[in-house]
Amino acid sequence: MNMQSPILSEDRIAAAPRRLKPWQKGGLVLAPLLLAGAAWTLTGRPQSAAALPAMPTVAVATPLEREIDEWDDYVGRFEASKSVEVRPRVAGAITAVHFQDGAFVHRGQLLFTIDPRPYLAALAEAQAGLATARSDLALAQSDLARASRLLAVDGVSKSDVDRLRARVRSGAAALAAAQARVRSRALDVEFTQVRAPIAGRASDRRADAGNLVAGGEGTAATLLTTINAVDPIYFTFQGSEALFLKMKRARAGGGAASAVQIRLQDEPDYRWSGQLDFTDNGLDPKSGTIRGRAVLRNAGAFLTPGMFGNMRLSSGGSARVLLVPDEAVQTDQARKLLLVVGPGGTVVPKPVELGPLAQGLRIVRSGLLPTDKVIVTGTQLAMPGSKVQARLTRIALPARAPATAAPAAPVGGQATLR
Repeated sequence: MNMQSPILSEDRIAAAPRRLKPWQKGGLVLAPLLLAGAAWTLTGRPQSAAALPAMPTVAVATPLEREIDEWDDYVGRFEASKSVEVRPRVAGAITAVHFQDGAFVHRGQLLFTIDPRPYLAALAEAQAGLATARSDLALAQSDLARASRLLAVDGVSKSDVDRLRARVRSGAAALAAAQARVRSRALDVEFTQVRAPIAGRASDRRADAGNLVAGGEGTAATLLTTINAVDPIYFTFQGSEALFLKMKRARAGGGAASAVQIRLQDEPDYRWSGQLDFTDNGLDPKSGTIRGRAVLRNAGAFLTPGMFGNMRLSSGGSARVLLVPDEAVQTDQARKLLLVVGPGGTVVPKPVELGPLAQGLRIVRSGLLPTDKVIVTGTQLAMPGSKVQARLTRIALPARAPATAAPAAPVGGQATLR
């Protein structure tokens, strides 16, 4: 009796039907359902609330509305309102110096004394010549008077009387010349005392007592010192053609002189105030700029000619504007944008025209409404067209804008809040 081998051949194994267990049959049924669910999700059908990512939260605020004064920025230097080079009118030896180097002097104050003795001698000689001329004129007038009486009785000829009259006129001319010489010599004596022609601060002395100095007109005379008038003091700068046109139109409209404020290099605030009082009579054809000048009071004489300063010039009075934090401004190539939250929490970009900084906040000239909800915090989480959760806040006004803060947008000028 032949026993059947329990080992099946490979062909019989392949031909034998495979029986599935119950859990395997269930997997075959669920697989199509899972694939269908995945297809539902990829086609944009709604998922469960637990599967959706949470929307980012950003802080929004309405723009701050304030009254401002706008300014244009310039750099210039201070100059003396008057400057005089003190030079002697007469030559001679300096006998005394009557002021301290760098001191403030008054108009007419004695500064130097030049040896007056040669000029006193010349004055005495001129006075003697004046006395001689007076004597000659008196004699000529006496002779003419006697001749005139004799002419009535034919005691002298008419020609003799004419000669005496000519001598009287010549004597009068000689007297006038002698008087002029006396005045000239008296002026020379007066010029030996060199006095301050203006009030101001004197420089150091350029010649000490005992030195011989040259007199005369212009630069031929020896320079003794210089005097600068510093109260008031000038501030000169180079302005653009736009500044010139603005000033011309303001004057044509009867506007007042533009106010200026100046700060020094080591000052955080614009503490020096003045008025624009002069623009040159023509623009520089090479640079297209025009020279302007402001005048300031300098009672303490702290401001010194030659010092540099930063000046801001009022550029049109006050205006009511919208302000936002400078950090909220976004850049899209050449455009400046602000991200605002619209209806439904959608982020909407708004192109805006910006102005200068005002106490740490950026001025928005156009493109923004007072009711817009501007994203002030979390701009990196907000993309145009996306949805966000808005948390309402307020724009805080800084107590003081940093003096060295660099503006985020390349906008010229400045502004101050009223």
